Amino acid sequence: MSRPRVIVLSGPVLFRSFFDPPRQRRLDRQFRWTRWRGRELTPGLRRLLADADGLITTWDSPRFGEELFSLAPRLRVIGHCGGEVKGRFARPLFERLVITNAPGPMAPRVAELAVTFLLMSARRVDDYREALRRPGGRIYERLHLEGADGETLRGRTVGILGFGRIGRETARLLLPFATRLLVHDPHVPARTLRAAGAMSVPLRRLLRESEHLVLAAGLTDATRGLLDRAALRRLPDGATVVNVARGGIVDLAALTAEVRSGRLRCALDVTDPLEPLPSRHPLRRMKGAIVTPHVGAAAVAVRQAIADVVIDTLERFFHGKRIATRVTVRDLERMT
Repeated sequence: MSRPRVIVLSGPVLFRSFFDPPRQRRLDRQFRWTRWRGRELTPGLRRLLADADGLITTWDSPRFGEELFSLAPRLRVIGHCGGEVKGRFARPLFERLVITNAPGPMAPRVAELAVTFLLMSARRVDDYREALRRPGGRIYERLHLEGADGETLRGRTVGILGFGRIGRETARLLLPFATRLLVHDPHVPARTLRAAGAMSVPLRRLLRESEHLVLAAGLTDATRGLLDRAALRRLPDGATVVNVARGGIVDLAALTAEVRSGRLRCALDVTDPLEPLPSRHPLRRMKGAIVTPHVGAAAVAVRQAIADVVIDTLERFFHGKRIATRVTVRDLERMT
């Protein structure tokens, strides 16, 4: 059997961040592969698709509708370097093709950032950094005389919205802090949450009792705009909103107003659809706000681990073996 023809859809720099020389050699051994750059369905790409048995896609690849069936009549499998596939491929493609993703390597790093944000907020790291930028030593004097009150995660109530890979890993990392962990995820049985040391609660209770709230849910019709102005007002004074999931879950303007007022704090790694966050957006400089440029799973090591998953998946597929990373039509309802 000849090696399958695989097209990798990625620009050169992004491609190298996933596929270093050893991984390119793995591609060489298993496939006849070609890389194509660009986000548009150009005539040149159309010609390549006509002979493709498989595709490897990235977040800089074109998005495909049902026309892919006629453009690539031999196509059987797509391996996506990342987690988000719902918006990249038309629903009928999931019914007739094997479309896979590779979110696993990202979850531990994203959860690590979530806990970093929680610690930074609980220990008021940004406040102290700001105080030390001012001349003099008043902050030393105040702490010397008055001490610090309640600046810890230990024993605090942390809420998690969504208990998929990121939510579960965040809960695991929080275990040593003995937090009171509340979770809202209607798709996860209460017994599963209890086994993870968490309590299943309705959304209103999650908001009412969370001193720190971690958003770890996918962006679906049910979660889009879920944290609107009214929902944010249910959070207790001084609460921190941590978003390492999708920006569309929260009303950014409403959150900005709450942080500006000093009632809430926030730590955001995602702000989509305003991403990059505009240079003059107030959250970039506002007291009580920590914003990072979507770095949760940006490590090259994570990308290379994703590439390994994708290569493994395509190898198994073309050798007729079972694969565990296929995304089905049913899966789409709970995915971003």
